[in-house]
Order: sequence, then structure tokens, then C-alpha cells
Amino acid sequence: MMNARTMPLWLTGGFRPFFFLGAVAMAASVAIWIPVYLGQWQVPTAFAPRDWHVHTMLFGGVLAIIAGFALTAVSNWTGRPPVAGRELLGLVVLWLAGRVAVSASLLIGPVTAAAVDLLFPLALVAIFAREVIAGGNYRNLRVVALVALFGVVDLCFHVEAAVTGSADHALRAAVAVVVTIIMLIGGRIVPAFTRNWLAARRQARLPAGFSSVDKITMIASVTALIAWIVVPESLVTGGLLLVAGLLNAVRMARWCGLATRREPLLFVLHLAFATIPAGFAFLGAAIVSDGVLDPVAAVHVWTTGTVGLMTLAVMMRASRGHSGRALEAGWLEVTVYVLAGLGALARVIAPLMPVWMLPLFEIAALGWVAAYLLFAAGYFRMLFVRP
Repeated sequence: MMNARTMPLWLTGGFRPFFFLGAVAMAASVAIWIPVYLGQWQVPTAFAPRDWHVHTMLFGGVLAIIAGFALTAVSNWTGRPPVAGRELLGLVVLWLAGRVAVSASLLIGPVTAAAVDLLFPLALVAIFAREVIAGGNYRNLRVVALVALFGVVDLCFHVEAAVTGSADHALRAAVAVVVTIIMLIGGRIVPAFTRNWLAARRQARLPAGFSSVDKITMIASVTALIAWIVVPESLVTGGLLLVAGLLNAVRMARWCGLATRREPLLFVLHLAFATIPAGFAFLGAAIVSDGVLDPVAAVHVWTTGTVGLMTLAVMMRASRGHSGRALEAGWLEVTVYVLAGLGALARVIAPLMPVWMLPLFEIAALGWVAAYLLFAAGYFRMLFVRP
């Protein structure tokens, strides 16, 4: 058996392998997608090219980052030893097997690929639930439930793609679950980190605590997302999304975000969360405007803005905190934020500027890939090498 002295550093905590692997997967999901989209390359997958791109990003990269965060956070929530050693290694192997299976599903068959791919979320949920229950931390079972739901959506993604050739409903469901997870967890950590930072500086005004505003916002947001999954073109759906956008803006306005603008490692969390109400508003407006605005661009407010900025911000903060580094942003962190932000902005506005669409797509892709690869390279020693 592995012990603390012989165990490699990268197997001592879930954030170490999964933040690195998640970042690589996020970069690959776009770096490979661009030549595939342009017809210059083919991936031997049974998925349609767009669905492979989305699956690799959400069920590959995002789920790995969620795993790294959850496996690390659950130890703090419960006071139990972190998931480490051979058990963590087994999860890494299952994740890698899933990525190979999905990308080679044309060769091994979609059923086999789905079975292999689903092993990781099943194992992750089982371990996550075991730790929460063993620690008596039952309030966090809701987070376990959302991760389990993400695994169910992964199954639906495979089924819908196999039956119809395109996983449109499952794609929307996957985005909706990720946004919900970020609303839930981000809605806890962003005001909490802000409160601690401001309190340490003896500021009089602190973020508002969890209240009925948060509950109403979550209920309205989930309702709007369910409507979007089922009837994405309905005017009622558009209205629900607009209401959810307004409520989320009110919710985060209570968190004193501007007071953190001189601390990039914290301020970026507020910027990332701000893309959630922006995404609701943009998507709702795209639906009610009957094609004047591009709904695909609206969804990319969430996928490139919310997902991109929030995952990078959380990975860097958690990596520094759990590695004993100061919670301060240097040139590398700021560069990553800028690259991700510019990439997200370029992707969202590209459809609105037809003449510049292709160059903007290229800027978006370069910004996204560079941001994640810079994180992976810049944080490699912190995650894998003992000081």
C-alpha cells in the first residue's frame, strides 16, 4: 500500500491530477475541434463533430475539474482524510479510459464507448457520496446529487446521439447542469471568500448572507433552464430566462464585488459569476427577438465565459491554497484571465460581426487554448513536484 512517504505528490489530493488533466482536455476540446470544423482532420468518433467537441469539453474537461474540486473540498467539509493513493489513481485511469473510448468510439462501437465513459462519473459519485455520508455532512448531498445528475445527462448524451445522430437536448441539459452547479457552489464560495477578504481589511460593508433572495433566484433559474432544455424556442422560455437573468444580477450585486477589484484572484470570481446573469439575459433576448440575436452566441456566454473563467479561477485559487502558496495573483494568473476573457468575448461577438467572424473565431480559439495550456504549464510544478 502507498503511504505518505512513498506516495507521489500528484496522488495526495484530487485537485492535483484532475485540475491538470481537466485543463488539457479543455484545451484539446477546442484545439482539435477547429481543424475538424474546417474539414482538415477527422476524429474516429461515433459522435457528430460538434457533439464530440461539446462532450470532450463538458464531460471530459469540466467533469475532471469538478472531480478535482469535489474530492478536495469534501475533505474540508467532513474532516475526513482526502481521497488519495490507489483510489485516486483508479479514478484517473477511469477518466483517461473514458476520453480514449469516446474519441475512438467509431472503432470500438458506441455502446462500448458509452459503457467505458460512464464508469468515471459512476465511481466519482460513489466515492463522493461515501465521503459526505461518512462525515455526516448531509447538506452537501445536494452537490452529490448534481454531480450524479451530470452523469445521467452523460448517459442521455450517448443515447440521444446514437438514436438521432445529434445530442441537442442532452447538450442543453449538460450546459444547464454545469451552470446550476456553478450557481450553487459559486454562490457559496464567492461571497464567502469576499467576506473573509473584506473582514481581514476591516471593511464595514460585507457581502449579504444566504437568504430568500438566493433561494428564489435558484428556483427561478432552474425553472428557466428546464424550459430551455425542453422548449428552447418558446417565448415563455425566453421570458423565464430574462427573469432569471435579472434575479441573478440582483443576487450577485449583494456580494460587494467591486470592493475586490484590486485583488485579481478574487475579483475574477465575481467577473466569472457575472456571466451567468449575462447568459440568461442574452439567451432570453435571443429567443424573444425571433432571430435578431444569435442563441448560439448567447449559450457561449455560459460555455466560454462562465465555464472558462470560473474553472480557471477556481483551479488557480484552490491549487495555491492547498499547496500552501499565498492567495495572490501574479503575472501568470492575470495573463490567463486576460486570455480567457478575450477568447470568450471574441466568441460571443463573432456572429454579430459577419465580416470579422472567422478572425474572431480564431482569436477565441487561441485565447481559450492558450489560457488552459498556460495554466497547465505554469502550475505543473505546484501540482506534481514536491518543493
